Amino acid sequence: MPDKPLFPLLIFYDGGCSVCAREVEHYLRRDRDDHLIGVDISDPDFDPGPYHISLKDFMYELHAIDAQGRVYRGVEAFWAIWQAFPASTLFGLLGTFITLPLINPLARLGYKGFANIRPYLPKRKPHCSSGSCRIGKDHDQV
Repeated sequence: MPDKPLFPLLIFYDGGCSVCAREVEHYLRRDRDDHLIGVDISDPDFDPGPYHISLKDFMYELHAIDAQGRVYRGVEAFWAIWQAFPASTLFGLLGTFITLPLINPLARLGYKGFANIRPYLPKRKPHCSSGSCRIGKDHDQV
């Protein structure tokens, strides 16, 4: 695994994907130290240009970018997110577990399979049109 992230950590997720949005919402609700910032890449105002990552790449797999600009993708993005939680918590334990030599390749394979079927998963129904009911915290993007 790469170096531990420097917080805050931007989490780029597809808010239109019901599974993805629910997962990120779960992390954001539990983040008591404001280490995590959700960025909905399905928002029409989202511009991938400043991150030098195409929207297609953002849509293919979960991305996280830390305060130093380090990019984490897929399983590494989950690992980076889990670093925001104490080692004694479930997420902290998952962060350690995912680095094990036999587990990491299996997790990467499983995530790749998920990423390939994700476009076919149920979409999240828009429950408001004002944009004021987005998930997560109200932070400016770094």
